Amino acid sequence: MDRFGVGRPAVREAMQALANMGLVTISHGERARVRQLTAKSIFQQVDLSAHMLLSASPDSLEHLKQARRFFERGMVREAAEKATAADVAGLEETLREQSGKLDDPAAFIAADMRFHGRIAAISGNPIFEAVSEAMLGWLREYHTEMLIWTGKENVTLSEHREILDHIRLHDPEAAEAAMVRHLDRSAALYTHHA
Repeated sequence: MDRFGVGRPAVREAMQALANMGLVTISHGERARVRQLTAKSIFQQVDLSAHMLLSASPDSLEHLKQARRFFERGMVREAAEKATAADVAGLEETLREQSGKLDDPAAFIAADMRFHGRIAAISGNPIFEAVSEAMLGWLREYHTEMLIWTGKENVTLSEHREILDHIRLHDPEAAEAAMVRHLDRSAALYTHHA
């Protein structure tokens, strides 16, 4: 305040502006802390705007589904080319977790999104991983209760198994084709609520 010749309200506004940009974290009763910038923290800054855009227009949801399809085609190809035994084991673990959540739609969907996030993480590029997490987070709000459609959860598991098998075999073309079939079938599960 002394250095810039301003009052507390100006400092408070400046700190709030920095917090809105994701540069600092403000906690009540504590000093502001400088945030470490990561790809994930940058995408988190657009979460509110993305949700507003999606809620305002059914077309925006369709555009997001198209963007996800385009993105995941590349991610699964990359995963099929680069996956290590540890990467495959991680995908296997996530698929086992998902298989055990047939009676819990929210946990099943969360495991589904972790499976897709792990595929993006195989690239080793934190921006790809952050994009995947952001898109899946934005879509989650529009996911219908998957288990209302009896038997569809087993279709999802089977499709994930097929994708995983092609990644394990380092077959990018087959992995991409399996991912496209999976996303095209599951796109109907994401609907804009009236």
